Amino acid sequence: MEFLDGTWKKEISSWDDLLGESLLNQEVVLEGAVHSIRNMGDVAFVILRRREGLFQTVFENEKADISIHDLKEAMTVRVKGILNEEKRAPHEREIRIREVEILSQPAEPMPLAIDKWKLNTSLEAKLNLRPIALRNIQERSKFKIQEALTRAFRDYLYEKGFTEIHTPKIGARGAEGGANLFKLSYFHKPAVLAQSPQFYKQMMVGVFDRVFETGPVFRAEKHNTKRHLNEYTSLDFEMGYIDSFEEIMAMETGFLQYAVELLRKDYAKELQILKIQLPKVDKIPAVRFDKAKELVAEKYNRKIRNPYDLEPEEEALIGRYFKEEYDADFVFVTHYPSKKRPFYAMDDPNDEKFTLSFDLLFHGLEVTTGGQRIHDYAQLKAKIAARGMEEEGMEQYLDTFKHGMPPHGGLGIGLERLTMQLLGEENVREACLFPRDLNRLEP
Repeated sequence: MEFLDGTWKKEISSWDDLLGESLLNQEVVLEGAVHSIRNMGDVAFVILRRREGLFQTVFENEKADISIHDLKEAMTVRVKGILNEEKRAPHEREIRIREVEILSQPAEPMPLAIDKWKLNTSLEAKLNLRPIALRNIQERSKFKIQEALTRAFRDYLYEKGFTEIHTPKIGARGAEGGANLFKLSYFHKPAVLAQSPQFYKQMMVGVFDRVFETGPVFRAEKHNTKRHLNEYTSLDFEMGYIDSFEEIMAMETGFLQYAVELLRKDYAKELQILKIQLPKVDKIPAVRFDKAKELVAEKYNRKIRNPYDLEPEEEALIGRYFKEEYDADFVFVTHYPSKKRPFYAMDDPNDEKFTLSFDLLFHGLEVTTGGQRIHDYAQLKAKIAARGMEEEGMEQYLDTFKHGMPPHGGLGIGLERLTMQLLGEENVREACLFPRDLNRLEP
């Protein structure tokens, strides 16, 4: 009988040791996928791809135990050889191969030239062959950047006393209302996919005070634009006992500062590969919704066509304005009109046409929506009635408020949009592993 103790011994040399001094001129073992082969005749350079990056190995026909012709791109192998210093190689290290063990072989040649520094193909081709395209170093680096954002969100909020929750994605009704709901049959009962975890977040504020969630949300919007997905990942938090909706904005600013520092410290390699310039997050300006419209209308000679919402062109101009005037990469736009916010948004007591809410724009694109929520039971019921809405299906949500709730508020960040803007991409699908949009259900 065997007992496992959580450890497993492998003879594989660690990445850190390969890049250090301790194993120089000694025999080492490395596993990886054959990323590229450059055959020079008697000598070939075989680049292996691992999670840590690319590593150069040198294949000399007379010294290796197999022929170079036995090696193919996309093979996975275990190689044994001598570790040498080589200034021209990645990481200034290379392995001179003595033995090769083939772990697996491809059945067909690669459909994309993933060994090129930049994957020069169409977005459609990349998405159709997504698992293959992501083997390209640049393409996969995008999602290490996304990993950093999710990791920063979790770590920062844990530090601030938040509890991570996981809420259902199948429900009886949506939190946002409207027609943009994916409907389905749930054991012969009507159900919908969650537009957001909003109701559950608020309910859990009454339990844990501060909660957050990272998870998918679904919007049945018939958009086919560069900024919309029908399934995306939302970084959500809700916090109780707030003094003002500006406290929520301050919390998001702190998260962004934490994320930028994490990227700088732990993801320098990916930043370099993608040539990312980190945004300024030490101070983020805030401007009222109506004032922002006036500023861009005046400076860029643009008429205000919709007084109740921001058009994409306006968002871009607001981003441009604050970059030109204040060198700001982010800007909070506050006090959105009440008619464009959900029923649970708290109206501004000084002017009920507006709400204590905000959007965060990053380089002229909305990446966050948040604000203070109504916490008073009678006020919440009155707002529902004033909008001509039905309470049916919201009984448990409303019961939470019937039994007392603290002043609270929160936000939702679109992870793919945030990643897209940080990468400087033009299409949000570049920042989604497997996008779901109006036309795409595969892969």
